[in-house]
Amino acid sequence: MLLTLNMITLPFIGDINLSGSILFIFFLCLLAVVAFEFVNGFHDTANAVATVIYTKALKPQYAVPWSGFWNFIGVNVGGVAVAMGILKLVPLNELMTLPVQVGACMVLSVLLASIIWNLGTWYLGIPCSSSHTLIGAMIGGGLAFTYYYGGGGVNWDKAKEIGMSLILSPLFGFGAALLLMWFLMHVLKSEKLFHIPHGENDKPSFFVRLLLITTCTLVSFFHGSNDGQKGVGLLMLILIAFLPAKFAIDHTISDDKIMASLNTAQITMQRVLAANTANHDVTTLDSLVTKAQIDLKAKAAGADAGTFKFRKEIQAINKNIKAISTNNKIVISDTDKATLTSTSKDLLKITDFAPLWVIAIISISLGIGTMIGWKRIVVTIGEKIGNEHLNYAQGAVSEIVAAGTIGLSTGFGLPVSTTHVLSSGIAGAMVASGGTKNLNNGTLKSIAMAWILTLPVCIALALVLFAIFHLFI
Repeated sequence: MLLTLNMITLPFIGDINLSGSILFIFFLCLLAVVAFEFVNGFHDTANAVATVIYTKALKPQYAVPWSGFWNFIGVNVGGVAVAMGILKLVPLNELMTLPVQVGACMVLSVLLASIIWNLGTWYLGIPCSSSHTLIGAMIGGGLAFTYYYGGGGVNWDKAKEIGMSLILSPLFGFGAALLLMWFLMHVLKSEKLFHIPHGENDKPSFFVRLLLITTCTLVSFFHGSNDGQKGVGLLMLILIAFLPAKFAIDHTISDDKIMASLNTAQITMQRVLAANTANHDVTTLDSLVTKAQIDLKAKAAGADAGTFKFRKEIQAINKNIKAISTNNKIVISDTDKATLTSTSKDLLKITDFAPLWVIAIISISLGIGTMIGWKRIVVTIGEKIGNEHLNYAQGAVSEIVAAGTIGLSTGFGLPVSTTHVLSSGIAGAMVASGGTKNLNNGTLKSIAMAWILTLPVCIALALVLFAIFHLFI
């Protein structure tokens, strides 16, 4: 029989009620997600410092802490859109209603599959994408859940959206870097930019160094804002799986504020309904808002079932508002459309959130991870993608393209691989400088092989691990 530990009070989380063994697994999962983000720090963030180190713009002892600091800042100000996109890959609503042991299976299989593959590729010095790793593991966990429990399973629409982002971003990085490098070579023609440093004392000029440090800073910041959110999403998965009633919705938002948003939506919908009496989307939304107003009281009473039901209603309201806003057949004024969009953003914060302490833990883990174990990946990025040493222009171009691509992806709430964007950017800059013969085919094949294998291997790993852990339920 499992020993029950009632009302354990933890910092930031508060009172929890988990059995002794489940409590141990809960802490193990928290430690594992910190380890994942720590590994992500020295696995992915090494990309940000590779160019600045190999162009002698900064020494490693300065570049690495600098990058770690800006990764920390990036996580803290990057929002949670990417984190929530990651979470939406798995059937969270179904997971909440099942015993906590099922959530433990899901979390452990995703975490261990991700860590195993990340560590393996890091050890071999291959710039593998932590984004591909995590997404493959999430899909594998979702498939295993569907096999045992049915339900919605993997959110394939979200998976396709994320997949397109991961596939197109390296292609964009290669093309953009090639064009930008061509512009520098044929329009600016600055010899200082194309110098290849030799020896410890061969350092760039002040302005070139400032350019390289700036691009390193931008990549580090945007890496934190995008990749750091994946860790935030993982930690939220753990909290929702083990403590669903506490983290299914943001309880720090007052009921009065929620009711005010619902009342605004209801008043607006009355006007929209008057002009669209026969439209299904409009009548459905009006009905959902009314139900949510009633069920807010059940949520306030602290009942788990009421909390889960309220979460689903808020998600349905947001989905219907989006459908109405994009449906040209619905008669709606610009003012009402703007009001509904603003209300939807307020309601979205109820279900799509991460506490400040979650973001802080991930940002610290990522920042510290950046400062340890970076050298293996840096060597590959700086020396082995091309057949010649990086010059200043190639380093700056690849990082400008990487920072821009990652920043845009974060703005759209999509995860992207820093590793593959930067690697493809360097490859594009190398091709612009000396054609395809300037590429190191052996290294590129290793990176491509890791890129191709990551998704299927991580899906399989998570599937197998879920099945093994499920034996103990």
